[in-house]
Amino acid sequence: MQRLCFHTGPGSGFGGRHPPSVCTVPVCGSEHRGQEGLVGDCLLGVTAGSHDTMTYCLNKRSPISHSQSWLLQLLGKLLPCVTRPMVLKWSVTQALDVTEQLDAGVRYLDLRVAHVPEGSRRNLHFVHFVYTTALVEDTLTEISEWLERHPREVVILACRGFEGLTEELHEYLVACVRNIFGHMLCPRGEVPTLRQLWARGQQVLLSYEDERTLSRHRELWPGLPYWWADQAKPTELVRYLEHMKSCGRPGGLFVAGINLTENLEYVLVHPAGSLRKMTLPHLAYLTAWVREQSPGPGARCTNVIAGDFVGADSFISDVIRLNEKLLPC
Repeated sequence: MQRLCFHTGPGSGFGGRHPPSVCTVPVCGSEHRGQEGLVGDCLLGVTAGSHDTMTYCLNKRSPISHSQSWLLQLLGKLLPCVTRPMVLKWSVTQALDVTEQLDAGVRYLDLRVAHVPEGSRRNLHFVHFVYTTALVEDTLTEISEWLERHPREVVILACRGFEGLTEELHEYLVACVRNIFGHMLCPRGEVPTLRQLWARGQQVLLSYEDERTLSRHRELWPGLPYWWADQAKPTELVRYLEHMKSCGRPGGLFVAGINLTENLEYVLVHPAGSLRKMTLPHLAYLTAWVREQSPGPGARCTNVIAGDFVGADSFISDVIRLNEKLLPC
């Protein structure tokens, strides 16, 4: 049975303006000294996350996202049988569904929320080039049910993007969050220890990248900075991450993304390719970088590490194992 260690240091920040403060980490079970020891010592850990968590259920019949270029949208309408399958190949970043990701040890979920213009007034979906089949409300309910089955687990839910959301839809989304998670939500403020969360029955820290909505609701935490290299080559991605580390980490929680990103040149050179085919051969190189990282509040330490196709290799266990560096000898 895996457990989560939740550690806090000085300061109350969750975003980029305060000292590093909190991290959820699946580690050894309670029969090991690591869990209670780390909580008692108030140290920082490293959390495994999934980049674009919901792309395992992209809709093949869905229109191209309205945030994409007009040319791509036009091609999607004129040549849907050609354009949509091509776009889909480069949009899927995960193979495991959300419950499988949680079971595997993922504790940071990257949720890109969107309203489909052609859909009903309040049905919210997720998006990455195209929209998902899954509804936001159903997915949040699935996460809540998983947490009910695992009452000593804590997750970070990062709600981002908000394509097509009006102020009314933001309020509707927050109302759904309140209704689904209820007492599980940890309100914004001084970041608690895991022991405090257990005592309060709180299991969810929800970051929300919309400042106006954030200011109206104490249940929401500021968005986490995401280090996105925007690189197709793994060597360039690692070089970018090392450069960001050399500049000093953000003030609070942040995400280091080890996800590769295609560009037009790469797609044209690899017409039969896909994001999966692009990523899988380089996972060993990327996870080697992961194993070299260190947890903690230091300037070059990492916090949340998010990747694509998280169940395809040892990424999650490698991230979890980093926290052993926090244990006393």
